[in-house]
Amino acid sequence: MGTNQNQSNPDEHLIDTPELVEIEMPLAGLGSRFIALLIDSVLWFAALWVIIILFILLLPAFSAFNKLSAQWLYAIVIFLVFLFNWGYFTLFEAFWNGQTPGKKIAKIRVLQRSGRAIGLFESMARNFIRYIDQVPGFYAVGLISVFVTRQHQRLGDLAAGTLVVRERIQETLLWNDTVSRTIPATSVTAPSFPIQSFPPEPHMLVTLPPAEVARLTASDLEVLENFLTRRLDMPLNTRAALATRIAAAIQSKTGLEIPAGISVETFLEATARQLRDLARLNG
Repeated sequence: MGTNQNQSNPDEHLIDTPELVEIEMPLAGLGSRFIALLIDSVLWFAALWVIIILFILLLPAFSAFNKLSAQWLYAIVIFLVFLFNWGYFTLFEAFWNGQTPGKKIAKIRVLQRSGRAIGLFESMARNFIRYIDQVPGFYAVGLISVFVTRQHQRLGDLAAGTLVVRERIQETLLWNDTVSRTIPATSVTAPSFPIQSFPPEPHMLVTLPPAEVARLTASDLEVLENFLTRRLDMPLNTRAALATRIAAAIQSKTGLEIPAGISVETFLEATARQLRDLARLNG
């Protein structure tokens, strides 16, 4: 995939997919990143206090042996604090779809500049440089870097080739299309509304031949997941074109046919669902 900066909107990052379709990725601003960091800091400090309490409880036991044991305990605790601080961000971002708990609440995530999911190596690199971003206090260097770089990157992002992007909140229907939205004139008040059972999502009703779906790989699932996650951020014509190209590639590889009466995106959703199920069974 190729990447370039959107000249018309500096808060957007454009990705050129192999299908020659551009995808717009909204970059996360300083406000959402600060909220995410604040939440993560609170969670981290809460866990740190647990480590400190355990240290206080274990210190007398170690001191009863000799001074060397107590010194080792100090060294172990310092190492654990460093490891936990670095590992908290590294492991969450690498194995939780580019998000920490704070980023998930703030609706932002870390991605590679190519648009692919961040891996363990990129996560390790960007979070090791975090200690430089924190100099001289509370991310002063990182804050300056976010301000002066075109794509709002701190030094860790520049070193690892990553970006922090925003997620669009998916709106859900408050009413089922089949439910009447008017209250009868004869009813002045109603003690309660009847419980409405909503029909399943269309892709849940689609079952594709498992043998053909099994021909797809983890890389194919990643392509499907990336599209389904970001489609709400795409212009409608780009979204439709990319969905058609991905569906054509899947059909060519597997021999699957799009069942009559369902859309291309429903076909992609059903394929991704069954591929996830197969991965769980094989795992």
